[in-house]
Amino acid sequence: MTPCTALRGALEVVAWWTVLFLLWLVLIGTVDTLELVMGAAAALVCAVAARGARRAVGGR
Repeated sequence: MTPCTALRGALEVVAWWTVLFLLWLVLIGTVDTLELVMGAAAALVCAVAARGARRAVGGR
């Protein structure tokens, strides 16, 4: 893995995380600190899974 590929992968995970976290934030009613932390963690797990799924389907 080249540094460019690693950077591209990290940027993709950050993009997925941002979209998923903002979607979660829009859909939740009240926001506590614990809910923000758990939502961010769940969005990160889903972002990594989305990148893996996209790579598996795309063959890259």
